Amino acid sequence: MAGKYVPTDPKNARLEQIAAELSESGDYRVLRRLDVRKLCLENDGTPVRRGVFLDVETTGLDLESDEIIELAMVPFDYTEDGRIFDVGEALHQLNEPSSPVTAKITALTGITNEDLAGKSLNLLEIDSLIDQSVVIVAHNAEFDRPFVEKISTKFSKMPWACTLRDIAWHDEGFNGRRLSDLLAHYSYFFDAHRATDDCLAGIGLLTMKLPASNEAVLAKLLGAARRTSYRIFAVSAAFEKKDTLKERGYRWNTDLKFGPKSWYTEVSEVNFDQEIQWLQSFVLPAHAKPVTLKLTARERYSKFGPNLGSGLIASR
Repeated sequence: MAGKYVPTDPKNARLEQIAAELSESGDYRVLRRLDVRKLCLENDGTPVRRGVFLDVETTGLDLESDEIIELAMVPFDYTEDGRIFDVGEALHQLNEPSSPVTAKITALTGITNEDLAGKSLNLLEIDSLIDQSVVIVAHNAEFDRPFVEKISTKFSKMPWACTLRDIAWHDEGFNGRRLSDLLAHYSYFFDAHRATDDCLAGIGLLTMKLPASNEAVLAKLLGAARRTSYRIFAVSAAFEKKDTLKERGYRWNTDLKFGPKSWYTEVSEVNFDQEIQWLQSFVLPAHAKPVTLKLTARERYSKFGPNLGSGLIASR
């Protein structure tokens, strides 16, 4: 799917020849530094839409108490069939939190308290870029989306897609889902753990083709994001059923903004009836019904979006 980069500089051409010889030997695997703009295809006049790849670094994992310290949003122009023609200028901002970042966070991200001193997020710039876009993509949107929804309500109104969860990477032959592992499969590496670098790496991943289905990653992602899914809460499940639910992939929810305090899972529309039947046959008491919430790309991965922040739970 990605355009093949052909070096014109003699030194780079020589290095590419060496890399090709090493790869063809079968004894070496060569990783190239990712340059996403070299992977964009030439614009052939096909109408494009604008997407944004987003990544945040935070003071920790707790949505209630932790804060964003770095935000990056990188726009890209794409076609309906999943081709990327252009990558725009990154919007990159730092934000000084209410408490100093810990040494652990600095070690993970490379961001120091000195870097953040006096910095704040510019919501006008952030909202402007959202207004120019039709979809927001993140690698683990379940983490990023709730954090950015705290700073701007515009994020709650946008369709979202997730490169971590919206593609069945295992079915495509991948062993891991980390961004670095996925790109390594395509023989690329990048400098991870800074927000802009992660965004550019994510867009680079979108330019690739999936090995099993032979579909463009972006096309597959958008197709998955457009499908309706359901979040199913196993309310009334007895305590002794917890291991059965965990084995099936259910997770425990305690956030009432997200849904009832219970075990829950998310399934596609085609698997909805089967999952309800399984719950009623093997988990729930007689005549008990699970609570369900219909999700589209506008609600998925949110804790504050329509029908979620209000605490309303839809049932099918």
